[in-house]
Amino acid sequence: MSWRAHGMRTWILQRLTAVYMLLYLILFGLDTLKLPVVDFASWQGLFKSPTDNIATVLFFYAVLFHAWIGVRDILIDYVPIASLRLILWILMSLGLLAMGIWISMIMYAVVSL
Repeated sequence: MSWRAHGMRTWILQRLTAVYMLLYLILFGLDTLKLPVVDFASWQGLFKSPTDNIATVLFFYAVLFHAWIGVRDILIDYVPIASLRLILWILMSLGLLAMGIWISMIMYAVVSL
């Protein structure tokens, strides 16, 4: 929790991730309306393109980063004991990192270059 992670910079980063997530969800919704998704193969076909796959990975990274900023702010504001706050922050960071690795592995398994 350095001085670089506080204040206006994190507020702007959280808003930027929210804008990306909103744009991605709109475009993904339009994409799924264009192609009827009725079975697993058609769902898998949505992510065969490398650009769609990269956009999806970036979406999930944006979700994780957005969550990291939000939970970090909650821990700073509502956990007064520094050692407990540090333990919770480490656990949260490890959990989000594990989810990021898991998402990367799933999306890498789907892409066809």
